[in-house]
Amino acid sequence: MTTPQQSQSSERRIDLDWVRILAFALLIFYHVGMLYVSWGFHIKSAHRLTWLEPVMLFLNPWRLSLLFLVSGVATRFMLGKSSLASLAGARSTRLLIPLIFGMLVIVPPQAYLQIVESLGYPAGFFDFYARHYFAFGAQFCPKPCIVLPTWNHLWFVVYLWVYTMALIGVLALWPAGADWLGRKLARALTGPWLLIAPCLLYAAWRLVLFPAFPSTHALFGDWYNHADHATAFLIGFLLAKQEGIWRELERLRWAALLAAGACFAGFILVRAGLFAPSPMLKWFAASAYGCYQWLAIAVVLGFARRTFTADSPARRYLTDAIFPYYIVHQTGIIVIAHQLHGSGLSAGIEASIVIAGTALTCVATYEIVRRVAWLRPLFGLRAVPRSVARMEQHQPA
Repeated sequence: MTTPQQSQSSERRIDLDWVRILAFALLIFYHVGMLYVSWGFHIKSAHRLTWLEPVMLFLNPWRLSLLFLVSGVATRFMLGKSSLASLAGARSTRLLIPLIFGMLVIVPPQAYLQIVESLGYPAGFFDFYARHYFAFGAQFCPKPCIVLPTWNHLWFVVYLWVYTMALIGVLALWPAGADWLGRKLARALTGPWLLIAPCLLYAAWRLVLFPAFPSTHALFGDWYNHADHATAFLIGFLLAKQEGIWRELERLRWAALLAAGACFAGFILVRAGLFAPSPMLKWFAASAYGCYQWLAIAVVLGFARRTFTADSPARRYLTDAIFPYYIVHQTGIIVIAHQLHGSGLSAGIEASIVIAGTALTCVATYEIVRRVAWLRPLFGLRAVPRSVARMEQHQPA
């Protein structure tokens, strides 16, 4: 059955808009969760919630790869409406301006509060900003040893820009490559191979690259993350217009769900230490993790295509709002959590305040930014809102 968004003449993918929105929303909750688990984060709550780690592990393997895949789809549709030069300019404007602004204004409070909490840094924020933030090297070593200035959570923006520019460079040399490779890949991923082949590829990255190149988000030398995220970006880009693939993802959604559940269960059982350690067990856990990455993505895409079929004002609002939310959310989390230190609040109340406060910070920031023309590009928004641009296009000359 043809779903409403598939019959539209435009290339607007309502389902993928919602996937992007929900993936960024999960990212906000995930970063709040980082306050309460044993893994490293910029600051930590006094509370530890051991039950939260399996929940975080359920999201961790696929949440970012999914965003890169959706970004690849969006890049393909953008290319259909503009030249390579125009695409390079548009992507650079929408990504690099917010990145530079974020590194200068949004991210520094995160680094400051990190050294306040880890080292008891006695001076104020402006002293830190003037004396240390622009050191262009490691500071406060050995703990926490921060390379300043930093992009922290904005690494996603850097990687997305690099992948887009690399892709544009390839297409400048091979203009027909996108369509030719897309058709070849779609033919290769017929039937169950749509679930099996990418699963094997992600398992290979986990087995071969992850032990040698653990995640750093430092751009250079971060080869496991590049293999992981660039694979997702290219899959999205090449398959964006292969309608049969999207129908197949919808058809295989239940099979993908069962397989993903099995892989995740296997990975968690090994991680929980229920079996005696062995090289074979490590191989199994890494393979299960890699396969779970792709299968979970396939589940989300398949169910989204079936479920998110109608447009709405909420979708249109959040499609523009979610990137400014992403830019400010982690600073909001860290500032609010820092203010609650020593408050004596329970973990539940503390986390609720952090979540609510971060949500209000995101909404307030967007509502201000979208109304001020010179602020809009700093947060990745078009200089002129879409609605205004459409009105101007339909005005008589």
